[in-house]
Amino acid sequence: MRIATFNVNNVVSRLPQLLAWLDVTRPDVVCLQELKATDATFPRAELLASGYASLVHGQKTWNGVAILARGTEPLEIRRGLPGDAADKQARYLEAAVGGIVIGCLYLPNGNPQPGPKFDYKLAWFTRLHRHAASLMKTGHPVVLAGDYNVVPTDEDIYSTASWKDNALLHPLARAAYRKLLKQGWSDVIRELHPKQVPYTFWSYLRNRWARDAGMRIDHLLVSSSVRPRVIAAGVDKAVRGMEGSSDHAPAWVELAD
Repeated sequence: MRIATFNVNNVVSRLPQLLAWLDVTRPDVVCLQELKATDATFPRAELLASGYASLVHGQKTWNGVAILARGTEPLEIRRGLPGDAADKQARYLEAAVGGIVIGCLYLPNGNPQPGPKFDYKLAWFTRLHRHAASLMKTGHPVVLAGDYNVVPTDEDIYSTASWKDNALLHPLARAAYRKLLKQGWSDVIRELHPKQVPYTFWSYLRNRWARDAGMRIDHLLVSSSVRPRVIAAGVDKAVRGMEGSSDHAPAWVELAD
């Protein structure tokens, strides 16, 4: 069973790239972020024709998340991260697929910092801590996949020189990510690639893709009940090199039955 996460950065305009990747790699479950589409404009029919049913929590502008499942329907568990009824940003969607709880998340970017956007990022992280702890406590197999907008360590970025004031590398954001791992979640890409962790994001600016000046901000965290089933994990880097691509590449984990 292959579970992937992909910040598609506009699912309507980048549908050809998404469909091409799905056709070649055929993951069983896909978490999408930054849809920039409402539920009504999400391309359900085109994805269904490719074999994928869709569960969508859409929104205009920068947000929106979706869970795709190949050959089956994702069963919705939760729409929105609990803890703040006033938060209307579409950043979290949870479903059951193939006996696994899938949490698809798009954590706030937090820039510029300091300021209200960074405060929102940390508050969202605190809510995620509480919800993730409750999921871990159930003992159910869980995968929390998405764009976390956190570079966990200096080894997860080509260079920190021009990013020192960025919220993605802020010590408080990194501490929040570590706190999540301390609950017992496994960062499988880090664990399976300890010497050279693959990047998942390359900015469009300053020729960073051509220079491989990337960073790792898309993560798949698996619960302790899932970790023994992990047999592989990686990043489909070639997708970032496609014409008209997202600035992210899909990351994935493969589980034994």
